Amino acid sequence: MIFTRELYLNQLIQKKQNGMVKIITGLRRCGKSFLLFNLFYNKLISQGVPESHIIKIPLDNLDFIELRDKISLYKFIKSKITDNQQYYCFLDEIQLVKDFEEVLNSLLHIQNIDVYVTGSNSRFLVKDVITEFRGRGDEIRLYPLSFNEFFENRNDDFISAWTDYYTYGGLPLVAGMKTHKEKSDYLTNLFSKVYLTDVIDRYNIRNKVEFEEMLNVVASSVGSLTNPVKIENTFKTKEKSSITNKTITSYLGYIEDAFLIQTAERFDIKGRKYIGANKKYYFTDTGLRNARLNFRQIEESHIMENVIYNELKLRGYNVDVGVVEYNSKDNNGKSKKTQLECDFVANLGNEKIYIQSAMNISEEKKKKQEESSLLRINDSFKKIIIQKEKIVPHYDDNGIYITCLEDFLMGKW
Repeated sequence: MIFTRELYLNQLIQKKQNGMVKIITGLRRCGKSFLLFNLFYNKLISQGVPESHIIKIPLDNLDFIELRDKISLYKFIKSKITDNQQYYCFLDEIQLVKDFEEVLNSLLHIQNIDVYVTGSNSRFLVKDVITEFRGRGDEIRLYPLSFNEFFENRNDDFISAWTDYYTYGGLPLVAGMKTHKEKSDYLTNLFSKVYLTDVIDRYNIRNKVEFEEMLNVVASSVGSLTNPVKIENTFKTKEKSSITNKTITSYLGYIEDAFLIQTAERFDIKGRKYIGANKKYYFTDTGLRNARLNFRQIEESHIMENVIYNELKLRGYNVDVGVVEYNSKDNNGKSKKTQLECDFVANLGNEKIYIQSAMNISEEKKKKQEESSLLRINDSFKKIIIQKEKIVPHYDDNGIYITCLEDFLMGKW
């Protein structure tokens, strides 16, 4: 099953020969190598680039193990450049080369080579490259399949596809599998034998049991505000553990650097500032999240929120959790501060969107509940409620745009 990944392919095409190292990052098994070595490679060939002018080096392949040495790698690449025509160099899993930044920096001095690298850990890629090159590293973040991509090879209806998508996620290989056992076994084994092993070995984590239990806590709290102190208290209460919030903070950083999770911080909309330590953690792939919990806690409303967050991120938005504070009165008539939450504040350049996620707002009480925070935001930016149930998109009397999950995920909003 082939997915065209047009969003990312177009980004690569647009960034050709821009004088920067193109850094393709993202979760393991989300299709980085296929995008570069197949889709982009074929595109270059179709544009008339000779095969001899595309240097492909998959560093996780044992056939290329000797090139994990920086000097050997650089000399090998230089040996392939035999004329003054344009060359393209693809380096897969570049973090396997110690001091790889020196190799990339040296390649930037060669006028007729355009360099593309992939890697599965942001700490060893984006942060180091941006620091080393001071703006000469250009990141392309690859996500698992969006629902739109996932749906392009299916012949069923939206509901059936949506059920599969929120249950098993969007890793390309999973999308081609047929049975629950096949999908669940693959995801479970991938989590434990690839992602966990990778993080534990990379950061030399000694207390594996507590690390894995922390992962379970984060997976269970998708869509809920939490922070390392709360997680620490959960461990003390339920697990009788002495793990500290400092250690938990480190653990969270490790799995975020491995692209397993992403965070949304709380943003005071009226005060225009970030507030508090509480955040929401979302899994980059819901199938991996569900597999971590053995498919026992599949709350569709929370996972729908996770999917909407992922969709906004892959479309390039910066996403926060909105907080709207206002004055109200308690039962004794005394003034008090009340806070309402807006699920997402999404920013892209000059564009800002406020979004609420809801399973259904057909009941007036539920509709008022979902609208309450949006109605207290006193600016002219677009305010949206996305409900799961099919509905004709429209603006209500309060100027709030009501649309359905299908249209949102298919880009019709």
